[in-house]
Amino acid sequence: MDPYKILLSPLSTEKSVREMETKNSLIFIVSNRANKRQVKWATQKAFDVKVVDIQTLILPDGKKKAYIKLHPDTHAADVTTKLGLV
Repeated sequence: MDPYKILLSPLSTEKSVREMETKNSLIFIVSNRANKRQVKWATQKAFDVKVVDIQTLILPDGKKKAYIKLHPDTHAADVTTKLGLV
């Protein structure tokens, strides 16, 4: 299975950048069919990081947003630099 079919797009809003800096987490729009285990697997496979916690939220427009908290050894800023967001 392709991790990029689960992780659809990263969010680069002011709130997501603040979350990245303060809570060491990433925010992605994910597939509506993906569960937390699949999101964790896809994140670890795509970016080679350790994931501590996942929280998901279904938005009013029907999209699913995932808050992905990374292990303290890994910095979220490094991952976003690889993505080209920062």
